[in-house]
Amino acid sequence: MKNGVVSISKFLSSVAEDVILCAEYTGVYGDLLLCLCNRMEIPIALVPGYSVKHSLGLVKGKSDPLDSKRIREYGERFADKLVLSKYDEENIAELKQLYVLRAQLVRTRKSLLTSEKGHAYHPMQNLSVHNHLKSVLTGLDIEIEAVENEVEALIKANQELNENYELVRNITGIGPIIATDLIIKTGNFKDIDTYRKAASYAGVCPFPNASGKMLGKSKTSPFADKKLKSLLYMGARSAVKHNKEYRLYYQKKELEGKPHCLIMNNVSNKLLRTIYSIVKNKTLYSQNYVCLDPRERNINRSAKKVA
Repeated sequence: MKNGVVSISKFLSSVAEDVILCAEYTGVYGDLLLCLCNRMEIPIALVPGYSVKHSLGLVKGKSDPLDSKRIREYGERFADKLVLSKYDEENIAELKQLYVLRAQLVRTRKSLLTSEKGHAYHPMQNLSVHNHLKSVLTGLDIEIEAVENEVEALIKANQELNENYELVRNITGIGPIIATDLIIKTGNFKDIDTYRKAASYAGVCPFPNASGKMLGKSKTSPFADKKLKSLLYMGARSAVKHNKEYRLYYQKKELEGKPHCLIMNNVSNKLLRTIYSIVKNKTLYSQNYVCLDPRERNINRSAKKVA
């Protein structure tokens, strides 16, 4: 079957009403299938190939028929654990495409800038090469700025997106790129709707490392969105530098003898927790906010109930 609208629609029209489709997650190559399934109200679960491979024990050989058979077996064995997949909303989908395009342009610009610096060390300079590079870099700067303006315009055109975007941007250490990345990756804080899920997804949440009498240090999982983790790290650096609360937190952990990378991971975690709290409560971030002790909060709530 070809990965086109006609062939996929023809296949979906032959699917029985009481079944759940189970397919391997393949990124953009499965987006059309997912979108058409959602429109035709056919339940579908996209599962990572890693999960399928490691759920069947030792298997040998690989081909399309074998893969299909294994995915079906996985779906039947773990039917109660399948999570139905849903295609992004139109605004999120458009925002994601612009964001990906900007990332590609930035990578190209970085590569050309590195090349230009290398040319500066050549004993013989080619003026034509320098002029071409300069022209292309200028064009890339213009295109990147234009894409960023489109991203901002798209966010502002949607009230729900713009509200969360402005709330997150108001937090010290969070810039437009981090805010946009969070909105895309979390589905505007709906798909990944809790701080704990977001921390796990971003790889800033430590997991226990123990077996029997062996008690090792908790570690973060390598199965994470490394791009988001890197952006949160940059935001944490900015927060430690410009926010007194985060700076004092860093210094406190430093006095406890914690290593720098561990502290910055904790700061990223704390920053993510602040973001979700702000979005949930729909209140602007304030550096002067004082978080009450949980025991005092319970006392205040009991007093209100009595009154």
